[in-house]
Amino acid sequence: MAVAQNLNEITVQGTRILSTKTEGRTATGEPILDVSLSYGVSLAGLDLASHVDALELEKRVHGAALAACKEIGKQYPDATPSDELCAKKAADKAMVKAHELEAAAAKSSAK
Repeated sequence: MAVAQNLNEITVQGTRILSTKTEGRTATGEPILDVSLSYGVSLAGLDLASHVDALELEKRVHGAALAACKEIGKQYPDATPSDELCAKKAADKAMVKAHELEAAAAKSSAK
């Protein structure tokens, strides 16, 4: 799945599995529904060449990941994995883009 990405934000997508609607089946034959929720994390006011602002971006990404996963958990309490593991996976994926942006900003400021 491709997601359009605004250059001024990073998309954080929490994903959890819910066994209620058929999208596939588990090894035991239970139906699987893949539920995801995406939040945008704004880069507004951040200078990613700054270590302090890079840490703020990481904080924003982790916060958005946890919020997305907790929202899924509220709507689908039986979904797996846990809010915390869902958030870790979502943040890890989003941080790849964050680190790319930080590296590009550092390279630009070094010129």
